[in-house]
Amino acid sequence: MPVHDWSKVEAGVFHSFHHFWLTTLTTALNAGVLPPDYYALPEQVIGPGHPDVLGLQRRDAPLPRRPRRGGGGTATATRAEIEVSFEDTADRAPRRPKYLSVRHVSGDKVVAIVEVVSASNKDGRDAAEAFAAKLADYIVVGVHLLVLDLHRPGRADPNGIHPLIWKPFKKKVPFILPAEEPLTLAAYAAGDPVRAYVEPVAVGETLPDMPLFLTPESHVLVPLEASYAAAWAMVPPRWRDELDPPR
Repeated sequence: MPVHDWSKVEAGVFHSFHHFWLTTLTTALNAGVLPPDYYALPEQVIGPGHPDVLGLQRRDAPLPRRPRRGGGGTATATRAEIEVSFEDTADRAPRRPKYLSVRHVSGDKVVAIVEVVSASNKDGRDAAEAFAAKLADYIVVGVHLLVLDLHRPGRADPNGIHPLIWKPFKKKVPFILPAEEPLTLAAYAAGDPVRAYVEPVAVGETLPDMPLFLTPESHVLVPLEASYAAAWAMVPPRWRDELDPPR
């Protein structure tokens, strides 16, 4: 199913789709994509939104053992791979987005997060920088990320959300989002060094599967196309016709 142009409808429509997509992603991950020692939950940040509010795993805590057979191997880069080392952090503005977390059964610690970007996350420079800084904070404390941004870049993110997430890190390779593929899928392996795998996509294209890291060396592939199609089926026909007019 081709990616839709969500700028054609009001933000509330995508907000509803956002919830549907988190549900279908969670179902897919728990239905066999994740190894038995891991599970996914859609969650709501309660509080200031800093990683430690969620009880996230710190870098000095032991990582869970590698996924069992079927849990994936070392990911290969897609459009861009950038290795970095962290420089510093700063206080972050409060944010309350919904997201999907992946936890390990030993202690139920968060090891990875899937974040579906909303238009409000980057509707101004302050909002975009605060949102990206929160995502960078997760990486710093050792939480892997998969960021799905189906909204076109604006003034606050002219090259998409990835360069803003990457801002606190040393950039060895510049990143320019292709004009013909302005939407961003980005996976981050929170190892040493941190690695980013960025896949630009366009409205009308089919979503590729993307890696979701469970350890710095191992990942599973998230079925974005299948879960997107399942979420699309939950959208009311009135809005499906608006986004994909019947011929």
